[in-house]
Amino acid sequence: MSGDGREGDRRDDEVRGARRIPGPRGAVDDLDLETVERPVLPPPGGSAPDESVPEQGAAAPEPDEPYEPEEPEEPDQPEELDEAGPVPGPPHAVTADATASAPALSHRVLKALLGAWALSACSAEETAAVEDHLTACAPCADEALRLRDAVGLLHTDGSLDLDPALRTRVLDGCLGRRPARVPIPEWATAYDAETARLDALLRDIGDSDWHAPVRLQWFEDERAVTRRTTVAGVIGHLMAVDGLLSAALGLDDPLAGTGAAAGTGAVGGTEASGGPEVPLSPTRRTETYWAATYPPATRAVREPWRALTHELIRTASLAGPNVAERSVSYGEFALPLQDALLERAFECWVHGTDIAEAVDYPYKPPSAAHLHRMIDLAARMLPAALAGRRGAGLAGPARELVAPGEPGRSVHLEVEGHGGGDWYIALDSPAAVGSPDRAVAQVALDGVEFCQLVAGHISPVEAAAGQEGDREAIRDVLFASASLSRL
Repeated sequence: MSGDGREGDRRDDEVRGARRIPGPRGAVDDLDLETVERPVLPPPGGSAPDESVPEQGAAAPEPDEPYEPEEPEEPDQPEELDEAGPVPGPPHAVTADATASAPALSHRVLKALLGAWALSACSAEETAAVEDHLTACAPCADEALRLRDAVGLLHTDGSLDLDPALRTRVLDGCLGRRPARVPIPEWATAYDAETARLDALLRDIGDSDWHAPVRLQWFEDERAVTRRTTVAGVIGHLMAVDGLLSAALGLDDPLAGTGAAAGTGAVGGTEASGGPEVPLSPTRRTETYWAATYPPATRAVREPWRALTHELIRTASLAGPNVAERSVSYGEFALPLQDALLERAFECWVHGTDIAEAVDYPYKPPSAAHLHRMIDLAARMLPAALAGRRGAGLAGPARELVAPGEPGRSVHLEVEGHGGGDWYIALDSPAAVGSPDRAVAQVALDGVEFCQLVAGHISPVEAAAGQEGDREAIRDVLFASASLSRL
C-alpha cells in the first residue's frame, strides 16, 4: 500500500520485475539458425536483471474526489538516461542499425523464395535480398527467369494453345539429331525418317479420322486416275507394297493368308510350267488386301505396318554391305534394295501428304538431302521409262542411237529450290549417258513440283515452269516422269 492507501507503488514494482514480451520475428524456415547469434544465458540459480520500464504516470483519482484537470507544465530539459538504458520503443519498430545487423539469408532460403519473388509476393526486404543474390548466383538467376516466364503464362489475356507447328519442329530436330541404336545405312535413312514422320501423324489423329476419305491420284494411259479410300486404307496399301521388300530380305509376307502374296494366271504368281513364284504387282497386292479386309481397316492397321517398317530397317542394317544391291521385284520391274527403300520413302511422303490434307494436318516435305535422293532416283529411272513409252508408241522415235555408255542426246532437267540440282536425261537409249554437251532442250521445275509430277498429282502439261529447246523432247520427258506414278 502507498502512503495514501493506493496500491500504485506495489503494482509498479511488479511491472518492473516482469519480462518484456519480445517483438515479432521471422519464420523458422526463413532463418539460417547456424548464423544467428545465441543469447548469453544467466548462470545456474541466477535470475535475469530487472529491466526498466517507463513511468506509468499518476494514478487515476478516486471516485469520491472531484476531477480537476491539471495545468500543462512546461517541458523540462531531457534528463540523463539512467543505467537501465534507453526506453524501449514498440516491439514492431525496426531501426536502420537493427536491419544492418540482421543475419544474411542463406542460399537455401533465398532459393526457396524464388517462387514467391516471381509472383511478386515477397516483402521489400526479401525482394532486395533475392535480387542482390541473383546478381552473384547464375543457377538461381536461370531459375528465376524460368519462373518469371512461367508466371507469364498465367495471364488471362494470353493464349495457352501451343504453336501448331511445334510438334513438327521438335520431330524434325529429333530425326536430325538422334543417334540410332543400330547403325542405319545411309541409303536407308530416308525410309527411316519418312516412316517415323508418317507414324507421328497417325498417332496425333483421332479414331474418327481413320475413316476420313482420301483421294489417291496417279497417271495412267495418258490421263489422271483417282481412287477413293480411307486413311486406314492408305496405310494398308503401304503395308501391302512393303511386303515386296520383306520377301527380298527373307521376312514373312505381312499379307500371308489374304491371297495377296501370290496368284495364278495372267496376274503372276505360280506359272503353269512350275516356274518360280513371282510376286504380284503393287496395284494387285493392294486391291487384294482391300478386298480381304472387310469391313474396312481401322486404327488397328497402324501397329502391324509400323512393326514391319522397323523390321525392314533393322534387317537391312544388320544384313551386311552387299544387301544394298539385292533385287526387289515389283512384278513388271525390279529395283536394288537401296533404291526400293528410297522409293518406299517417296511413297510414304506422298501418301502422308494425302492423309494430312484429308485430316487438315500440317505436313512438310522431306529434308533437302532426302528429297534430292528421291529426285535423283526418278531421274535415273526416266531413260528406261522413255524406252518403254517409245515401244508402246507413246513417245517420239529415237534419232541418234549410240553405243552403251556413250553420251547421247539429252534433256537438261534443272530442279530448283528444296533438294534441287541438275540432271541430264538420255533420250534415245536407256544405255546412253546424258551429257551437257549433247543437250537439245532444257526444262526447269521446282523440287516439290517435280515430285508431284512423278507422283501423278499434277498434269505434265502444267508442270514445267520454264522450257527451252526441242519441244518434243521436253514433252517426252515430262510424260515419262508422270508415267512413273502408280497406285
